Amino acid sequence: MDRRNSSPLSFTLPSFLLCLSLCTTRLCLGSDTISVNQSLSGNQILISSGGTFRLGFFTPGKSPYSYIGIWYNKVSVQTVVWVANRDNPVTDRYSTELKISGGNLVMVNDSRVPVWSTNLSTSSSGSSSTVAVLRDDGNFALKDGPNSSVILWQSFDHPTDTWLPGAKLAIDKRKNTSQFLTSWKNSEDPSTGLFSLQPQPSSEYFMLWNRSFCYWSTGRWDSKNSVFDNVPELRANFIFIFSFVDNENESYFTYSRKNSSNDTSRVVMDFSGQIQELFWLPSQQWNMFWSKPPRRCQVHNLCGPFGVCSELNTDDFCSCLPGFSITSPRDWNLGDMSSGCKRNSNWSCALSTSDGGKDRFLLSSNMKLPADPLSLPVRNVKECRLSCLNNCSCTAYAFENNTCSIWFGNLFNVQKLAQGDTTASSFYLRLAASNVEDLSKKIVAGSVGAALMILVILLFGIWRWRRRATVTVKSVEGSLRAYAYRDLLIATKNFSEKLGKGGFGSVFKGTLPDSTHIAVKKLESISQGDKQFRTEVSTIGTIQHVNLVRLRGFCSEGRRNSEVSENGNIKFFPSWAARKISEGGDLLDLLDPNLEANVDTEELTRICRVACWCVQDEEKHRPSMGQVVPILEGVLGVNQPQIPRALQLLVDNQEHIVFFTESSSSNQSSQMMSNTSTASLQNQNSSSSTNSNS
Repeated sequence: MDRRNSSPLSFTLPSFLLCLSLCTTRLCLGSDTISVNQSLSGNQILISSGGTFRLGFFTPGKSPYSYIGIWYNKVSVQTVVWVANRDNPVTDRYSTELKISGGNLVMVNDSRVPVWSTNLSTSSSGSSSTVAVLRDDGNFALKDGPNSSVILWQSFDHPTDTWLPGAKLAIDKRKNTSQFLTSWKNSEDPSTGLFSLQPQPSSEYFMLWNRSFCYWSTGRWDSKNSVFDNVPELRANFIFIFSFVDNENESYFTYSRKNSSNDTSRVVMDFSGQIQELFWLPSQQWNMFWSKPPRRCQVHNLCGPFGVCSELNTDDFCSCLPGFSITSPRDWNLGDMSSGCKRNSNWSCALSTSDGGKDRFLLSSNMKLPADPLSLPVRNVKECRLSCLNNCSCTAYAFENNTCSIWFGNLFNVQKLAQGDTTASSFYLRLAASNVEDLSKKIVAGSVGAALMILVILLFGIWRWRRRATVTVKSVEGSLRAYAYRDLLIATKNFSEKLGKGGFGSVFKGTLPDSTHIAVKKLESISQGDKQFRTEVSTIGTIQHVNLVRLRGFCSEGRRNSEVSENGNIKFFPSWAARKISEGGDLLDLLDPNLEANVDTEELTRICRVACWCVQDEEKHRPSMGQVVPILEGVLGVNQPQIPRALQLLVDNQEHIVFFTESSSSNQSSQMMSNTSTASLQNQNSSSSTNSNS
């Protein structure tokens, strides 16, 4: 048939029938339902009816594996709230299918072997009307019919790490089962992690390590105030309604949005070992409202064996004890430090009572002691040391308050404390002799290197100060002197202290190297200011009067391209503070030395972070006072802020400020004339006199 004479219907109708047939076996774009004889694979997705959530295959980070999960549809950062096959990933999403089979949701791999299933066995298991629907609250429900209210299975009853509004964390008293949250292993591995939040019959929730050791509790539910004893932040929540129900069939805790709220939020059992409540901000990032335990180092075994936890550095909480190195750098970079640290050198473990032995002990000061010590009845520190040295399983010892404590095997929950912390202790860590010698050499070399560096910096600073402190002047006709523009920048601290504003320019306070106080008028208008400048120099220079300041000199260096920035201590401190906050440095350095670091480091971190949030470039990114107050009170959490552009410029250009450069381009579009007059401040009325004569 001639294609040019064919009817459009001959192409459209087969295409329509083909799409229709595909929709009966494969999911159509935008559907929220899987029916019998349909399947989901590859990049196909379900989208809830209101467009809030989507379900499909996802691959976290650089992982080689794929999973079926649910995540937010309108949040720009993929945030997964539920995973079906978290402990059974697949490598090929295109040959893996999620479908309804025998009344169950089943996920089969390329070999048609089930890797995940709802595992139901009910009378309606073979119904041809069974459907699975992704609801707009994030719940994925298996029902016995499209219009049925009977739910056979739902993801809300099988949470992974995330608790969404409307879901329960419950104990079923009839079946003796419970629902609990369990963290991911790390940021790229959703498999079952070490940390979980589990309900207890005592109307409280325990945070567990490895499903066995409780390291934090919500406390009991206070029905009068609708709050758990250890989560007072629930009182300050204006967005959700929290409820605790306890009856003969079940006990559960749940929360729901208030009618006026449409905020996107979630509660997560994070792989950091903290339970966190987070909100999605218009600035396209998650903001943490609160977390428990409030300090990460309160999490049991966060840094693994021979790891050291420190709240002093908010970016890198974990490090290794001296003589140890990270066991799995990849896992640490992904947020899983549970593998801890390994020895750089093995012990020789010579059973010798000589004072030296083949193993040595390295002092670790200002620490919280490791968990689970064993006490020994010895008389002094020497006996304590020998007791540990003569036991090949002993890894450390401490002797405080006439008590000898020793540790066997791995050391857990070691914490570095702030300088001056009255609860700090010291212990001696057992290392191979070669390790101790290497560490000693590094410490000596580092100390010498640091001393030399400080000396070089001091010498350079003295040279630079002397060079800048010299003001170049040139005598001109009469008693007037011509000053270099660079020297006036130094004298006025880059025109930082403004006294007033007059005709064609502003007046700034300055000090010459001989401690003479001066007033400097800097012209701001090129078209008229040059003429006005010459008139003032001519007039004031020839007039001497008790109510008129005496003119000492002027600056007129010709046309220059000029860029003037603040300098001095005020500029240096914001740039230094900005670097400390952005790089996660020790914020104690920002304190007045007179405080002797006697401050709550968590409170200091909150203050610095909220200060940075309050000066963000975009107004919508700045918190309201209603948010600032609970942040400063420690009720509302605050994330690490982005450094505002203004402060970032100070950080980037702190040592490279260019005040002006000679114009060497013939096609320069605009230039600035630097014309400045200088006058002496001789009495208390000098400021007003200067203004009146401007």
